Amino acid sequence: MGTSKNFVTIVSGLPRSGTSMMMRMLEAGGISPVVDGERKANADNPMGYYEFEPVKALKEDSSWVADSTGHAVKVIYKLVYDLPNNVPYRIVFMQRDIEEVLSSQEKMMRRDGLDPDTIGRDLLYNLFQTDVMDFRRWAEVQGNIQIMYADYRRMVDEPEEMSRHIAEFLDQDLDIQAMASVVDPDLYRNRA
Repeated sequence: MGTSKNFVTIVSGLPRSGTSMMMRMLEAGGISPVVDGERKANADNPMGYYEFEPVKALKEDSSWVADSTGHAVKVIYKLVYDLPNNVPYRIVFMQRDIEEVLSSQEKMMRRDGLDPDTIGRDLLYNLFQTDVMDFRRWAEVQGNIQIMYADYRRMVDEPEEMSRHIAEFLDQDLDIQAMASVVDPDLYRNRA
């Protein structure tokens, strides 16, 4: 396996799809995350969110992206479109059953004192499904993007095998055992 790091590793997916877990895995494996610690761990993400605030303003300022080569950055799927197209990326896109995503989001909203029923569940389901299909079609034709789809349930059930696939995709000699040890099946609380 090579140690080429001439790209930015992007971890993406729907909200509540396992992106924070994947960031922890990559960090354990040997890839430094680009994070700022602004968003603190809580009951919804007890191991932390692994976010970087400037990601939210990519459209206005993406000057930091090229400096992230060799590192991992968590970028929600909607904002991947705003990444500069002159930088190479390898995207690990987390896939999770949309019903599980919605259940997890609803619980998080209720904990935050919000009413998830103000947006219809069916509407959200269809929106997410359409968004993911559109994103996949777009990503597959970008010359600067290579993408791997990582199934959340498989990550939990087969963490070592999936860690090996991720290391191969990223063409890096990562610590597979350390990556697999990060996966905590007890945190898989919203199952379809």
